Amino acid sequence: MSHPAGTRARVLLSSVFKPFAQDDEFGSRVINPVELYHNQVTRAQGPFSLRMFHRSWGIMFIQQNIAAPCTLLDFPTRQHFVRELTTGSYDIVGLSGIVVNAGKIREMCRLVRQHSPRSTIVVGGHVTAIAGIDRMIDADHIVRGEGVSWMREFLGEDPERPMVHPQIPSSFGFRLMGLPSPRGGGSPAATIVPSVGCPIGCNFCTTSAFFGGKGRFVNFYQRGSDLFRVMCEAERVQGVSSFFMMDENFLLYKARALELLDCMKTHGKSWALYVFSSANAIRKYDVRQLVELGIEWIWLGLESAGSGYAKLKGTDTLSLVQELQSHGICMHGSSIIGLEHHTPANIEAEIDHAVAHDTVFHQFMLYTPMPGTALHAQIAAEGRLLDDVDLADIHGQFKFNFRHQAISRDQSKVLLDRAFSLDYERNGPSLYRLMRLMQLRWRRYRADPDPRVRARVGVAAAQLRAGYGAALWAMERYLRNSNPGVSGRIRALRLETERDFGVWTSALNRTLGPVMLWASRREASRYPDGRRIEPRTFVVRTAPA
Repeated sequence: MSHPAGTRARVLLSSVFKPFAQDDEFGSRVINPVELYHNQVTRAQGPFSLRMFHRSWGIMFIQQNIAAPCTLLDFPTRQHFVRELTTGSYDIVGLSGIVVNAGKIREMCRLVRQHSPRSTIVVGGHVTAIAGIDRMIDADHIVRGEGVSWMREFLGEDPERPMVHPQIPSSFGFRLMGLPSPRGGGSPAATIVPSVGCPIGCNFCTTSAFFGGKGRFVNFYQRGSDLFRVMCEAERVQGVSSFFMMDENFLLYKARALELLDCMKTHGKSWALYVFSSANAIRKYDVRQLVELGIEWIWLGLESAGSGYAKLKGTDTLSLVQELQSHGICMHGSSIIGLEHHTPANIEAEIDHAVAHDTVFHQFMLYTPMPGTALHAQIAAEGRLLDDVDLADIHGQFKFNFRHQAISRDQSKVLLDRAFSLDYERNGPSLYRLMRLMQLRWRRYRADPDPRVRARVGVAAAQLRAGYGAALWAMERYLRNSNPGVSGRIRALRLETERDFGVWTSALNRTLGPVMLWASRREASRYPDGRRIEPRTFVVRTAPA
């Protein structure tokens, strides 16, 4: 069924309203801010936690790929959303949210009915995986899976038309050590989405389940040459040479990756790529291919060897991580607490094993049956889902939402917190680990025969030379009393960088370092649990195509 106005329909697309970092009746939680790193990765690292936000990619893709006039609101306030409804005369209002946003989606549907009753309401995103969502919210259409094709068809357009990739900065609102980034985004990079879904399909994975489950995915760009053109356009428009490849298992598609490498070589592109991959996919490449492709960061699932997941079969992850990081490739580990075989007797050893990887970043999540996943169906069939857990608290960073056979709900949070704390205590701030790998990368490849590789590692050298060491100076002194072992390792790295880059770098470190130390101590004193920050609002309007 198509909308009667077709491509003349006025469309409003919106993410859910802020604020997020507070406890309220709409499902916001202090413990679950809308920050990937501070929420799930560096949250125990005090003032050294990475603070940043990411845009809502799904609605950006839809806006970029429909001909109808469209307004996009990303992170509006509730009042801003109402104002847009009352002044915009919209035919279609599209809302996107995740499971914890169910209360906000319900409220936004109510607001549309109140302030723009003639609008057709379309709801998409992971919130649609909730069983009975059609009875919880007052929407006209609930769209599960990839939304661009659905919206095109609803507007009477060709759903098979080639996808136009929106321009997506990888992050915004970057803060570190109590200070905002002058450019707002840390190291500038563009987000590229080559495909959605994952053919491996782990039973707990919401993304895989959302796009069809195990073995199913949607490839927006089949060939490396197509991907290369998208990246060239992002380079031209955003002025970046680094790319966050938002693909659940980018390296799994080896033919596409190697074709992209050929294009990069032909055109002399010294790009840096940040990718997700499984261990078995990484093993299909030799390290030289990864280095030439510009792989600088890999997000790798490190679920326990006892979990039985196919993506880890036959892989010694400790050796794999050590080898890749010895080449300056930053590894971002991801481990799950509370797998079915975990018990109070073995969980500490499992956490120790995860921390022993000493990855640059490490995400810890609770084993969580999310609505729509195979795991959720299994746990429900076994009668182990907890009925009294609010949807707003099902996100893997609080407590179990099911009855584990050996670990209590309260214990689950203690163990999760323990994992974050142990990683920080043993391995130090991720910022230090990152700079350690940057220096190692430069040292190993600064005389590489490939000029593209030399140019890429030269970027890391320029950053270390021009003030990154000041953060080392501050971290070294901040941790001197509380964690002298880590402080000593940070000091050793700082001295190495100063020997490598000379007296100017040393002077800069000692000039800027005290400022960063003061800011870090002030941040920790004022906000011991982390400053509550909110993303800014984006408003993007397009005219009829």
